[in-house]
Amino acid sequence: MERRVRVRFAPSPTGPLHMGGVRTALYNYLFAKKNNGDFILRIEDTDQARFVPGAEAYILEALAWCGFQPDEGPQNPGKYGPYRQSDRKGIYKKYADQLLEAGLAYYAFDTPEELEEMRDRLKAAKVASPQYNAITRNSMKNSLTLSEDEVTKRLENGDQYVIRIKMPRNEEVRFHDEIRGWVVVHSSHLDDKVLFKSDGMPTYHLANIVDDHLMEITHVIRGEEWLPSAPLHVLLYRYLGWEETMPKLAHLPLILKPDGNGKLSKRDGDRLGFPVFPLEWKDPQTDVISSGYREKGYFPEAFVNALAFLGWNPGTEQELFKLNELIDAFSLERVGKAGAKYDSDKTKWFNQQYLREKTNQQLVDLLIPYLENKGWNTDGFNLLAYVELMKERAVFVEDMLEGSYFFETPEVYDEKTINKKWKDNSAEIVNKLIEVLQGINEFTQDNIERDFKAFLEKESLGFGAVLPVFRVFITGLGMGPSMFAICALLGKEEVLKRLSVGLEKMHGK
Repeated sequence: MERRVRVRFAPSPTGPLHMGGVRTALYNYLFAKKNNGDFILRIEDTDQARFVPGAEAYILEALAWCGFQPDEGPQNPGKYGPYRQSDRKGIYKKYADQLLEAGLAYYAFDTPEELEEMRDRLKAAKVASPQYNAITRNSMKNSLTLSEDEVTKRLENGDQYVIRIKMPRNEEVRFHDEIRGWVVVHSSHLDDKVLFKSDGMPTYHLANIVDDHLMEITHVIRGEEWLPSAPLHVLLYRYLGWEETMPKLAHLPLILKPDGNGKLSKRDGDRLGFPVFPLEWKDPQTDVISSGYREKGYFPEAFVNALAFLGWNPGTEQELFKLNELIDAFSLERVGKAGAKYDSDKTKWFNQQYLREKTNQQLVDLLIPYLENKGWNTDGFNLLAYVELMKERAVFVEDMLEGSYFFETPEVYDEKTINKKWKDNSAEIVNKLIEVLQGINEFTQDNIERDFKAFLEKESLGFGAVLPVFRVFITGLGMGPSMFAICALLGKEEVLKRLSVGLEKMHGK
C-alpha cells in the first residue's frame, strides 16, 4: 500500500527566515498539495546556544504571509507531535543507546583542548581536512580505546561526553536524489559525527532522522547545503533498521547572488540593495533592523511567484502563477541542479504585474493608509480615477504617491525643465493656452486633448514648445502621466489657477 505523502519544513529558530528557507518551504508545500499530502512545520531547536527569541514567531508569521499554512505544526498539532525538538527531548536517548549497543556508535570523552590538539597535529602532517574519523579515533579518548571499567567510571562521575557514529572504514554509501540522480560517497571521506551530547540533547543529525521516521515523512526536500550530510543520514536509517521506510531525498539548488558569485546569504541583506528576508527583522540583541519584502511593499503572491522560479521552471512560457496554479504545475523533475541567480529587477516586475491585476477599488483601499499617513485631504476627490491614472507607472502601491501634486500645489518646479524649455515667448504661449482652456465647457480628458492639439496647430507649435512648461506649472515635475488626464482630474479652476501662479513665478525670467 502506497504511503500518504508527508513532507516537512524544519527551520531552526536562530534568526529571521532567509528567502532560501522560504523557497524550501514553498517547494515542500507545492509538492505536498500536488500529491494530496501533508505539509508539516517542525521547529528544530536542538542547538539551544544559537536560539534567538522571536525567531519562531517570525517563521510562523512569514509562512502565513506567504500563504502556505502548515497542516501540522506547533500552532496546530496533529497526532505526530510535539513539533518542537526541544519538547521531544526525551525521545532521542533510546535511539542513541540502540546504536551504542549495536556497536554502531561510541562514547567520546575528548575535551575541546584535546580535539584542537588533534586537529593541529593533523594540519602539521599536511592533512587537508582534519577529522575525527575511522583513523584518528584510535588515538583519542573514547569507548573504543578506553577499557570498559574506565568508560563506566567516567559516565558514573558525570564526565562530559558525546556519542559519535562509528563510520565504516571502507564502504561506498549510495543513495538516489530525486533532483540529482545517484550519489555515491566513500566512507573514507566521512567523519564520526556527534549524534548526542551529555546535556541530553541530540544533534541535528540524530534528531532529524528520528523525527522524520516517527512523523512518517515520505520525502525530505531541503537545501543543497545538506547534501554532504546525506550519506550520514542514509547510514543512520540503515543502522536503526528503518531502511525500508527511508524518505526519498531531494536537494534543492542554491540561490546565488545576482552576479552568480556565491550563495545569497543572510549577511547580504540590505548591502546588495534588496531584502533577503520575507518580513522585516529587528535583531533582539543589537536592535539592527533588516528590511523585509512585506514592508518594502511587495505583494506576497509576487514574492512567492518570483521564488518559485529560482530553481524551477514550468517548461512553458507562462511566468505569472497564483499559488493554486503553482501547485498544479509543480514537479521535482523540473527543479534544476544548478544554482539560480537572484534577480531583484525581475521580482519588481512580478510585483508590477500583480499590482496591475488588482481592481482600482482594491488599489484605492491599499493606498488610503499611505494617503492618510501623508495627511492629504481626499474629501470629494475621485481616487478611483487617480489610481487608474497612476498605476501604469507604479511597481509598488506607494509609487502612486508620485501624484502628490493632486493634493498639494507644487511649491518648486523642476529646474532642468525650466532651464531647458522656458524661452522668451513662453509667457505669451502660456497666456494663449489659458484662454484655450478657459473656453472648454466640459473639462474632460478628450476635450482638453482635442483643443490643446488644435491650439498647437493654429500657432504652428510643436509639443516640446508647450507641453513641458504646461506640465511643470501644473505638477512641478518634468515627467508623469498624461497631462490631459491630470488636468481633467484636477478640474478647470485649479488648472487655470496653477498656470497663473506659474506665470507670476516666472515673471522677469
